Amino acid sequence: MGKIIALANQKGGVGKTTTTINLAASLATLEKTVLVVDADPQANASSGLGVDITEVECSLYECIINHTDVHEAIYTTDIEGLDIIPSHIDLVGAEIEMLNLNEREKVIKRLLEPIREEYDYILIDCSPSLGLITVNALTAANSVIIPVQCEYFALEGISKLLNTIKIIKNKLNPMLEIEGFLLTMYDSRLRLANQIYDEVKRHFQELVFKTVIQRNVKLSESPSHGLPVILYDADSTGAKNHLALAKEIIFKNDKSK
Repeated sequence: MGKIIALANQKGGVGKTTTTINLAASLATLEKTVLVVDADPQANASSGLGVDITEVECSLYECIINHTDVHEAIYTTDIEGLDIIPSHIDLVGAEIEMLNLNEREKVIKRLLEPIREEYDYILIDCSPSLGLITVNALTAANSVIIPVQCEYFALEGISKLLNTIKIIKNKLNPMLEIEGFLLTMYDSRLRLANQIYDEVKRHFQELVFKTVIQRNVKLSESPSHGLPVILYDADSTGAKNHLALAKEIIFKNDKSK
């Protein structure tokens, strides 16, 4: 049974989508079968994995609103073992359309149930909000990765997200765990980055991943080519960081089985 991991932080620009794309590609490179679910209307994870979003006929939106069979929304990528359910700008309106649905917080959970057996890992890229789609993602997930940018306001808003996770754990998904806090856009030359790192480590201790995602030009460039960084430049720091993260997650999950 595949492990479902949501990547969430209601603060924008912290590296959620970058992490989703590159962690998924790294897990697939390590011979795991992976599905990315793009639950962000901006559809950046979709285009970052080479999907032409103007050509997509069946996306997450159709599965949620029209009850289309989820298999019809699965697209393959350039990496063997890595598939994606793309997003669409229509997903913006889905939250309002979902208000009348029965058990509206569990739509994505029900959607993924029939395909969980087919993958080792399912990664859900959440939008930078705590709306109904993100609540759905957290209700469907076994765990959540929280990317934290190494900048001044890094910890701002985390308490709100942790509170949301607590509510979802109490009311909708008692199995939800925190997979880990991931420090992104880290620049070891900056004193501030080191201070943030120490502060996050002090707050969350063993919940912080050992792997840190460093600032890296190749990592920023690769999405514009529709490629994960491991295909764009396998020797780059960004590729090595995400490979290390994938190994850390595999090790942790194999150990807990």
